[in-house]
Amino acid sequence: MTNRPTTLERAFQLARSGEYSTISDIRRQLKIEGFSDAPSQISGPSMLKQLRKLCETARPPGAAPTEPALDAQ
Repeated sequence: MTNRPTTLERAFQLARSGEYSTISDIRRQLKIEGFSDAPSQISGPSMLKQLRKLCETARPPGAAPTEPALDAQ
C-alpha cells in the first residue's frame, strides 16, 4: 500500500505551495507526476474557485496576479 495522495489532495497541495499560479500550471504538474485523471478530477466551478483562491493566497508577496479568464479551462 502506498501513501500517494489522490489527485484532488495533490492539486490542493500544489495550490497551497505558492509555486503554481494557475489551474493550468497545477494540471500540468499533476500530469508530470503521473496523475492522468487530472483533467476530469480538477473541474467544476466550486473546485476551480477554491484552487484559484489557494493559489492567490499562497502567492509570494510582490508576485504578479494571474488572469482568472486564462484558468477557466
